[in-house]
Amino acid sequence: MNVWGLTDIGKSRPSNQDSFQVIVSSDETYSICIVCDGMGGANAGNVASKLAVDAFVAEVTRIMKPGLTQKQLSIVAESAATAANKAVFTEAKEHPDYQGMGTTLVGLIAEKERGVIVNIGDSRAYRINEDGITRLTRDHSVVEEMLQSGRLSVEEAKHYPGKNLITRAVGTEANVSADTYSIEIGQDDYILLCSDGLTNTVDENEMLYQVVHGGDPSYACKRLVDLANSRGGPDNITAVLFGA
Repeated sequence: MNVWGLTDIGKSRPSNQDSFQVIVSSDETYSICIVCDGMGGANAGNVASKLAVDAFVAEVTRIMKPGLTQKQLSIVAESAATAANKAVFTEAKEHPDYQGMGTTLVGLIAEKERGVIVNIGDSRAYRINEDGITRLTRDHSVVEEMLQSGRLSVEEAKHYPGKNLITRAVGTEANVSADTYSIEIGQDDYILLCSDGLTNTVDENEMLYQVVHGGDPSYACKRLVDLANSRGGPDNITAVLFGA
C-alpha cells in the first residue's frame, strides 16, 4: 500500500480550511485516507475540518478489525463519519465563535483489494487507472441536484454562480447522513480524494494524466496542486492518493 497527501492554501484565501490525514496500519493490512474542506467564519473552518479528520481516524482505528465483511467495513465508515459529525457539532455548541461551522468529508478505508468510500458534501473520490478515470462519489450540492434533474447541463454547471452551495455537511446538524460506496481495488488502481479547490480548476482528464502518465506517483499530489495554483489557486487545494 502507498498513500500520499498534500494540502495548499492556494493563491487567494487568507487561510487554509482544508485538512487531511493518511495512515497505514502498523501491520499494513489497511489504510485510512480522509479529506475535509471546512467552512465557517474566521478560523472556524480550520477547526471543523481538523476536528472531523481527527475524530474520523480515531474511530476507524478504535473499531477496525481484521476479517471484516464488506458490509461491516461500511458500518465502520458510517460510524467514523458519525463520530466526526458529533465532534464538530459539539464543539460548535460549546463555543459561540464557532456556531455554524461545518466541513465536507470524503474518506477511504482500504485493504489490499477492496475498500469503502464515505462522503458528505462536495469533496470527491475518483478511481484512476490506465483505462481512465471514474468519479466514485456524488456531490451533496445544489448544482448536483440540478444536474440530476436536468435543470443544468454539465457545461452550465461549471459556471453556475451557486456551485459552492452544499446541501449536506459535517457538524451543522446533530445528525447527518453519509453515503458509502463499496469498491474493489485492482492492482493498478489509484484512488484520489480531493477538495473542490482541485475539482473546480483541474478537469478529470488532467487528473488522469498527472496520476498515470505524469511521472512518479509519489509526486502526483504536488503536480495536481501546482496545476490548480497555476490557474489562480482560487481556493484551498487538497489531494490524497492511495495506490494498492
